[in-house]
Amino acid sequence: MLENLPVITDEFMQANRAKTKNYCSIILKFGPNIKMPGVEEIIWEHGRRNFALREMGLLAIVCPINDGTDVCGLGIFDATPEKVKEIMDGDPGVMQGIFTYEIHPVRSFPGDKLP
Repeated sequence: MLENLPVITDEFMQANRAKTKNYCSIILKFGPNIKMPGVEEIIWEHGRRNFALREMGLLAIVCPINDGTDVCGLGIFDATPEKVKEIMDGDPGVMQGIFTYEIHPVRSFPGDKLP
């Protein structure tokens, strides 16, 4: 299995835990209007907005999910829960009832990235 894991000391963990920062995650789900006419165009604009939020540095990680469940995305924002609610409430897909979302405050390490 994972036989060669590095040894992590308590001191290493304490030093690195002190470097964490608050972020907000969102779980995006399909809403009641996911089958409405014109949904593709609204989802396209939702995606365009996500790109803009990434360029601004607000949406650090965005992950579309396509596993056949009602969960359709995950995002991590560099913003407060209040700001994320404001951002998400202005999303064209949320405004049209195509998506709903949950906000979850999280902590992570600045500079973490996908491999």
